[in-house]
Amino acid sequence: MSISIASTVIKPIHREGYRFIGIFAAVTVVLFLLFRPLGWIGLGLTVWCYYFFRDPDRVTPTRAGLVVAPADGFVSLIEPAVPPAELDLGPAARTRVSIFMNVFDCHVNRAPAEGRVTRVAYRPGKFLNAALDKASEDNERNALAIELEDGRSLAVVQIAGLVARRIVCDVREGDSLLTGQRFGMIRFGSRLDVYLPDGVAPLVAVGQYTTAGETVVADLASDEPRREGAIR
Repeated sequence: MSISIASTVIKPIHREGYRFIGIFAAVTVVLFLLFRPLGWIGLGLTVWCYYFFRDPDRVTPTRAGLVVAPADGFVSLIEPAVPPAELDLGPAARTRVSIFMNVFDCHVNRAPAEGRVTRVAYRPGKFLNAALDKASEDNERNALAIELEDGRSLAVVQIAGLVARRIVCDVREGDSLLTGQRFGMIRFGSRLDVYLPDGVAPLVAVGQYTTAGETVVADLASDEPRREGAIR
């Protein structure tokens, strides 16, 4: 496999983005006609809009048992938490890994592990800053329960953020997912929570940047303790 220089800059676009890019481009043309300096600002915003909706391919590790990041962004929280009640995964707390996406991150979401979707549950809510802990409880969200090949379960939750106004989920209950497979996106700043199976330790640290479909978040076959990190 060869990689061209152009492919590192020019990325495919998620279908959700075409309408927005078209609107930004049309407004930019009008701004150029009215006042050229405003047109250049509009051009910059159009480029940002294209960049926001980019949907690049990712190289996903395929070894059985690996859990990968569902989103690009920074690990904002790692703590015990009970999965959303609407998933019917029980009242026991699990390790929750939260990944915060800012408006410059790629917002296409990917399946953290291979398995069958047993539950998809949408819940309306607020639009608080997605970096806040209470966003997991109060914000609009869409939650998926995934039954893994070994019978254990994993949950991944799309959470709307301060400026996010639409959660897109392309899978249904009963669908099978491959690790790293695209399953949706959130528009304009948001967060993804992953609830690991009981006893599985995260292999990422708070503050670490993750790449959706590539960064290994946990290993179901490992007994390695939780990893810690230091800024250097």
